[in-house]
Amino acid sequence: MVEAQAGARPLGRLTLSGEKETRVPEEVLARSVFGPLGGVVEIGAVNVTGTWRLTDVSVGAFVATRQSEVDRILQGVRSVCRFGDAAMAIADQLGYFDEHEVSTALLLLWSEGITGFRQPLERLAEPSLVRRMCRIGTDLQLTRLLQALVTAALSAGTEARQGARGIAEILHVAAGLADPTEGRICPVDIHRMWRVAYLPDILRPASNVPDWGRDGYRSYDEELEARVRRPFR
Repeated sequence: MVEAQAGARPLGRLTLSGEKETRVPEEVLARSVFGPLGGVVEIGAVNVTGTWRLTDVSVGAFVATRQSEVDRILQGVRSVCRFGDAAMAIADQLGYFDEHEVSTALLLLWSEGITGFRQPLERLAEPSLVRRMCRIGTDLQLTRLLQALVTAALSAGTEARQGARGIAEILHVAAGLADPTEGRICPVDIHRMWRVAYLPDILRPASNVPDWGRDGYRSYDEELEARVRRPFR
């Protein structure tokens, strides 16, 4: 795991071992953000059909009708992570916002195969299984998006209170993209899943994360806990 620096010291230096620090390229940080965001978009395009039949999915149409939300997320990412133009261009280069087929293989990827491989494989396209993969994938990819955002924000030296505000807004919009229904996941849920999935390894005494790194993650956790409970307009 690449561990992050925090506080007033920009996290352009990431600790890879207890003794050595090496710089992680901005491109790597950007891909770690835009990868799960791509999963969010594809899953949202499936969920919005209401049928969970992959033949009904159009990613291009989904993005077109929600372009303002996508733009809002990207603007938030640029602000919080302080990515330059080259890093931001990766979002388009990955192709997740363009029209393309969403296959069962992609949904298995986003949901980490938790549903298992059904035989015959055609069963994976059954609406009930597609819907379940979307629910699981939503939880996984939004949690990974949060981890990537916090790490990139720490890398950029973004102060926790400012960064948490921007990240909370990104999560609010991204949750609406992934599951545009009344019972959708909310930023409070995402934050709690992130905290139990990532922070124990980062904060344990035997981890390679230096004290300033632990302090940074703790600060973001505290600020996010307060921020995600507030309403957004």
